[in-house]
Amino acid sequence: MIRSGALREDAEAMQDELVQLRHALHRRPEVGLQLPWTQETVLSALDGLGLEVSTGTELTSVTAVLRGGRPGPAVLLRGDMDALPVQEQTGVDYTSQVDGTMHACGHDLHTAMLVGAARLLSAHRESLAGDVVLMFQPGEEGWDGAGYMLREGVLDAAGSRVTSAYGMHVMSAMSPRGEFTTRPGTLMAASDELRVTVRGSGGHGSAPHLARDPISVAAQLIGDLQTMVTRQFDVFDPVVLTVGLFSGGTKRNIIPDEATFQATVRTFSAEARERMRVASVRLCESVAAGYGLEAEALYLEEYPVTVNDPTHTAFAAGVAQEVFGEERYAPKVYPQSGSEDFSRVLAEVPGCYLFLGAAVGEDHATAPNNHSPRAEFSDAVLSDGALLHAELAVRALERDAAA
Repeated sequence: MIRSGALREDAEAMQDELVQLRHALHRRPEVGLQLPWTQETVLSALDGLGLEVSTGTELTSVTAVLRGGRPGPAVLLRGDMDALPVQEQTGVDYTSQVDGTMHACGHDLHTAMLVGAARLLSAHRESLAGDVVLMFQPGEEGWDGAGYMLREGVLDAAGSRVTSAYGMHVMSAMSPRGEFTTRPGTLMAASDELRVTVRGSGGHGSAPHLARDPISVAAQLIGDLQTMVTRQFDVFDPVVLTVGLFSGGTKRNIIPDEATFQATVRTFSAEARERMRVASVRLCESVAAGYGLEAEALYLEEYPVTVNDPTHTAFAAGVAQEVFGEERYAPKVYPQSGSEDFSRVLAEVPGCYLFLGAAVGEDHATAPNNHSPRAEFSDAVLSDGALLHAELAVRALERDAAA
């Protein structure tokens, strides 16, 4: 067994190194599935730890297997590495040096924390009752990097299927700095896209009766979709639909042939998601037909609902409270309408996803949120994040080995 307090001491000792790594990643953010510089930086940070390292073929992922000194199962820890197409406005001295690109969601912290966990676990590998798979993932921000890594075999990288999986996300707002939170069951929403093209017949804006106006029908559909959400779906199994893009026309007095809009759709259960897929398409097609126009509605599934296993959630919450104190953990009451492709991992193996407050100031309630160009994340949580990753792995292996 690992000596009590040894992991904490090691984590605290590496804090400065983790800060340096995080700042280096923050200065050189990369977007999408191809993160060559980030991948090389991670590979360099893992060098010398005695890990079995492999890289992806369709994306610049890094999968590192740490072999424990005792026989047992394998568990997985995940950190995503990609940034966002956001122009940074924080003013920090390690601000992004890549125009139009920023680590606005804290994935630079995730990567540094998982490197820290790798170093902690490798220093105590002889005491580990099994193996740890470290999943360094590109393309979480809408690119389905987790799906790619699953297809390339990350869950079986240790030679047998991992028995549990854990991940963590830092928050620049909403939670006090250093507070861990999660909940059993639905944690985060599914994310899908509704893409609608309304086709009519163009004409002069002064004579709409001689044309078939797609803009007015598309505008009608946007309102009707909101009404449908409030009248066809249970308020206790909610749906969020937001139109973020609308396009149609070239000049104020010209009725165009077509108009388009795109919406993000968030649902919190597989049942609501399937109903929304059918109902939204049916409404768009039917309403347009009622006006004598045609609507092509495509419902494109992206990330499924993120569902925490109740047993593993209780386990993770217990570890967080035991390691950091009960005051550092707060049960999450409601699911979050953001989405995560770690949902694909949790659909395959049981596990838990947690949040870690990383607000810079004391007023976390009004701080700029994740994805904001002004979002800031505190370096102070880096060693704690690495420590919780490591403690989850150590204790999960002991638990699963005894099962």
